[in-house]
Amino acid sequence: MVPPRVRRRLAAIALAGACQPDLPAIDVANRIGADAFAEKLRSLGFSTVTAVFENMIANCMDNFGWPRRKATVLNGIFIFVMSLPCMLGFNVLSGVKLFGMDILGIEDFLVSNLILPVGALIFLLFCTYRFGWGFDSFTAEANTGKGVKMKHGSVFYFKYILPILLAFILVNGLIPK
Repeated sequence: MVPPRVRRRLAAIALAGACQPDLPAIDVANRIGADAFAEKLRSLGFSTVTAVFENMIANCMDNFGWPRRKATVLNGIFIFVMSLPCMLGFNVLSGVKLFGMDILGIEDFLVSNLILPVGALIFLLFCTYRFGWGFDSFTAEANTGKGVKMKHGSVFYFKYILPILLAFILVNGLIPK
């Protein structure tokens, strides 16, 4: 016996399918729109990867004095090696379990529960306390140019409330569920 809720849902799906016009032009337009959307996402992905890779190369050129060719080759090798677990996580390394998680689960845990909260906390402390940039210097830099200005009254929120929230997020991510 099919429950009434499921019967109503199936009837609604059948009615929706029966009410749609069967015009080939709509299918072509939908296909063109879907292809354009997929191409836009693909180009956004490529431009993001290019920007991140260029940032890594520029960082190595500035900090280590490397020529562009050396920075590009070494960063390419680094990215390839660091991408191997992700590329092989669902095939060759699919049976590998560490701490009860597969390779992609470990990467997800490390990035989501450790690297992002700790990085945000370090960045926040650097921008707000004297051992780093300092809140006055941070607000002076943030308020240059046009647009919404940062008020100095938010110092309490940035110095005391946000670090507590980020510490809570960090600890909450480390507690086993």
